[in-house]
Amino acid sequence: MFDTLSDRLSATFKNLRGKGRLSQQDIDDTLREIRRALLEADVSLQAVRPFVAAVRERAEGTEVSKALNPAQQIVKIVNEELVAILGGETRRLRFAKNPPTVIMLAGLQGAGKTTLAGKLARWLKTEGHTPILVAADLQRPNAVTQLQVVGDRAGVPVFAPEPGNGVGNPVKVAQDSIDFAKAKMHDVVIVDTAGRLGIDAELMKQAADIRDAVKPDEILFVLDAMIGQNAVETALAFQDGVGFDGVVLTKLDGDARGGAALSVRAVTGKPVMFASSGEKLEDFDVFHPERMAGRILDMGDMLSLIEQAEKAFDAAEAEKMAGKLVRNEFTLDDFLKQMEQLKKLGSMKKLMGMLPGMADVKQQLNEIDDKDVDRIAAIIKSMTPGERDDVKIINGSRRQRIAKGSGTTVQEVNNLIERFLEAKKMMQQMARGGMPGMPGLPGAGALGGTKRKSAKAKAADKASKSKGRSRSGNPAKAKAEEAARQARRDGNGSLFGGDDGNGQFELPEEFKNLLPPK
Repeated sequence: MFDTLSDRLSATFKNLRGKGRLSQQDIDDTLREIRRALLEADVSLQAVRPFVAAVRERAEGTEVSKALNPAQQIVKIVNEELVAILGGETRRLRFAKNPPTVIMLAGLQGAGKTTLAGKLARWLKTEGHTPILVAADLQRPNAVTQLQVVGDRAGVPVFAPEPGNGVGNPVKVAQDSIDFAKAKMHDVVIVDTAGRLGIDAELMKQAADIRDAVKPDEILFVLDAMIGQNAVETALAFQDGVGFDGVVLTKLDGDARGGAALSVRAVTGKPVMFASSGEKLEDFDVFHPERMAGRILDMGDMLSLIEQAEKAFDAAEAEKMAGKLVRNEFTLDDFLKQMEQLKKLGSMKKLMGMLPGMADVKQQLNEIDDKDVDRIAAIIKSMTPGERDDVKIINGSRRQRIAKGSGTTVQEVNNLIERFLEAKKMMQQMARGGMPGMPGLPGAGALGGTKRKSAKAKAADKASKSKGRSRSGNPAKAKAEEAARQARRDGNGSLFGGDDGNGQFELPEEFKNLLPPK
């Protein structure tokens, strides 16, 4: 969504690189481009003016003039002001001292409010709460049914005593839901109210009546991030008519310019609390101003990436896989498990976009096809257990069968097998004493990698080794020296240790923590 804004800001900052000192003209030109970039991204003029003024005040002060790298200092200032305009700090939900906590959702029809209710309920469930959804939207056709479907997908019960489609009293439904939640021990109540096609006075009054009846702990205004400049007008109307405590942005994965995220907080003073960026119930996150500013300025969002990885990957399974890698027992079954865990993280394009500096490879990111993971899974699942354990037995006829069974081509099967064998070969090299050409590792090449030794140096090495292998004239001493050399070969001379004296292979202590517990 912020691609246009990010591209314009990145191009602006590139013009400052390499300058040891910034003139007044440089600052004026930079601020002019920043202003244009924000306005083109549909950021409200009410938000742009104070933002540019704050950046100018800091850029014209000693903060930049005395900086060793003025260009980087300008980027730092813009980043900090973006964080400020987005809310400064992450705003968390306020929970009632005496449950249930009541959360009321309000917004225009079509903003994705009902789906958002399911996403919020699912997120609260993962946080250890026991939420319930309340179908208080009795105006829109099939709104009650839709909420029931969403609730079923989220694994959250739905309180829906009325059929909807114009039938029933939404205020009474909201009131009764509180007693139902107390009786059934639900600690959070999420009330889905009727949406509006516009600023409808009658429906606005209905939302106000529901607010007065249930006295919610939080009122969340659900805002479609794609409506651009209209976001400010709509938010102000809801603030006057109903009031709200925080904003939830939906459809952040769209192709709109994203100005709503920067406008609403600056104009209404209410923080953005959550962000929805997809159709799946998992596509829902707490809104972090500093992380969003980092994405806009192409600084990445590593914290969000790490958090998603921690949720998707099982620590015990990862430890088990590490042990298999050390013992060279990694198979295609293990590879498939890793691929399936990776898929839980979401779209590869989205994940790569969280890395710093991805703006320069945006075209390559657009070419990423998430279906490649499904094709790889189909190929592996079309193999027999024996073929997954040992890919070397997969001959031509087997490859044709696998390709036919997975709906792929023989070439795609060949590519997967070749890549897997290359990975295993690298693991074997590491197990034998480190990666070739890596200085400082046992078994590695000399500094400089593939640099060849001169003939003189080779002769000197040969002479040194020959001298080192000279035997003593004393038979007893010679036998003792040979035993010592054998011990070094079997034990300390190897990266992975040697015999423990009982005929069993023994790993050094620093590698034992990679193995799964016995």
